[in-house]
This record gives sequence, C-alpha cells and structure tokens, in this order.
Amino acid sequence: MKTSTSEGKSGIQWTSRMQLDDLDIADDLALLSQTQQQMQEKTTSVAAVGLNIHKGKSKIRRYNTACTNPITIDGEDLEEVQTFTYLGSIIHEQGGSDADVKAWIGKARAAYLQL
Repeated sequence: MKTSTSEGKSGIQWTSRMQLDDLDIADDLALLSQTQQQMQEKTTSVAAVGLNIHKGKSKIRRYNTACTNPITIDGEDLEEVQTFTYLGSIIHEQGGSDADVKAWIGKARAAYLQL
C-alpha cells in the first residue's frame, strides 16, 4: 500500500505541520486527497499494484469543493455519498460526531435491552 500511494504529497492538510495521506486498517482503506486529479491518480495506482477495489463497496465523499468530476475505476463512476461508515464510525458531510454518537448509543441501548 505504501508504495502505491506514497509518491509525492497528495493527502490532506491535517494540521499546519502534518499531512494525512490515507487511512489503512487491514482490508479497509480510505484514500484522501486535495484534488479530484490526485484522487483519480491514487485510485488508479492502487489498482495498478494489484489491490482489488470493490466498485460496489467503494464510495466518494467530497468535502468543501465545487468539483463534480467523477472518480472512475475501469471506466465506471464510483458512487458519491453524503454519509458513509468507515470502521464502524459514521462520517457525515457536515463533520462532527453527532450522528456517530447517536448510532453508538442506539447500539448500546439495544445490547442493554438484551440483558
């Protein structure tokens, strides 16, 4: 994974001194970039090194951009969403954690009621 996405700086600026490139946990991957072009290049380079990207499970979440150009894999556009779940946490277009906290409270309540 490192060799497929580590060419140059193409992540997002996290703090004034730190850039966040990608989130990689086991077989879950969140690619991050500042531009549509960088995202398309990352998507293509990941596939080029033999990693299989499941088109049906892959989503695009844009934040603070006017660009609407699609991200494609093998000529197919990836679905664009306002909210998605990554490693059990809800990522919402508005940021924040309200939706995620509500979901975890709901899960805890359901588990408690099973006791």
